[in-house]
Amino acid sequence: MGGFTMLNRRKFIKGALVAGAGLWAMPSMAVNGYDKITIFHTNDMHCHFEPFAESDPRFPGRGGMNRISAYMKHAREIDPDVLFFDCGDFCQGTPYYNFFKSELVFKLMSEMGYHAAAVGNHEFDFGLEDIRNGLEHANFPLISSNYDFTGTPVEGLIKKNIVLERKGVRIGVYGLGIELQGLVGKSLYGNTVYSDPIETALAMEEYLHQKEKCDLIVCLSHLGFSYDSQKVSDKIIARKTRYTDVIIGGHTHVFLDSPAEELNAERKPVVINQVGWAALMLGKLEFYIEKQKLSFIDMSPNINIG
Repeated sequence: MGGFTMLNRRKFIKGALVAGAGLWAMPSMAVNGYDKITIFHTNDMHCHFEPFAESDPRFPGRGGMNRISAYMKHAREIDPDVLFFDCGDFCQGTPYYNFFKSELVFKLMSEMGYHAAAVGNHEFDFGLEDIRNGLEHANFPLISSNYDFTGTPVEGLIKKNIVLERKGVRIGVYGLGIELQGLVGKSLYGNTVYSDPIETALAMEEYLHQKEKCDLIVCLSHLGFSYDSQKVSDKIIARKTRYTDVIIGGHTHVFLDSPAEELNAERKPVVINQVGWAALMLGKLEFYIEKQKLSFIDMSPNINIG
């Protein structure tokens, strides 16, 4: 560990990520002389409030937002400073949404203690007015950096980015959504304007790094993990950016047992994570801090729910 003491904060992060789960990995517990920032995350929960039925052929008795909620309650008893994010498509998928629309899921996610969520394509399924109505019951922000909602019912209600602080570390968060044209009916997203996610990511990370002086920059993405084509994905965003440290993703329902890595434009690693769908897994990342300096990351396994 002595070799890290000469590195600045950003190099502390990147140098640690190169090693991943090998030499510099730490156990998921308190370490003498270090503090830690823990990020939990979900994606594509699709209103699965309860576990799958025991008779389900694929996931018998597994998953459920209620189980994630119970896990997070216990996690906060251990560390009240944990962060909790979602990467979109929390709407649509069960009769709860068809009957109650977005109101019920926003209420439940507020009770679960989310700090922010990205906007997925299924959040538009009952239109922009439903998103506006749901946000009236939310105590956490929706973040979308590449959707411009000017002139829509949600104008001014969805943030471009946020900055949080934990244990002396400034954490910048921005969000990227998938192109809506051809995926969502025009009548549902209305005058929402889609911007190129790569250009948006570069602008957001520059702002959070230079203007907000963030030590850790997190992208909440609903672009998809990767594609066989040149379609923009989390992996491509990682390759193009310079200051983004972590991309937490959704949309493609990829089950990762542990986070992946991709080299950025400066050949430094970026962590990418995604945890399937239907509240079957809970993502977890832990950053260790020494004397207010971000030291290294524990590439812990993601958590199966149920």
